[in-house]
Amino acid sequence: MAQAGLTRPRDGRIIAGVCAGVADHYGWSRGLVRLVFVLFGLFGAGEIAYIILWVLMPNRR
Repeated sequence: MAQAGLTRPRDGRIIAGVCAGVADHYGWSRGLVRLVFVLFGLFGAGEIAYIILWVLMPNRR
């Protein structure tokens, strides 16, 4: 279900809905996106990217 813009859904979120929003926007699996963020957090700057997206992505209406 591709959206016009990158938004965070109100349902299916675990923390803030960033991974769910990215997965919905690109048509990817939510579990896969969450796994990528966890791995990126362990070996990169996943936490910083998540927080930045949390602030920039609006909630879906």
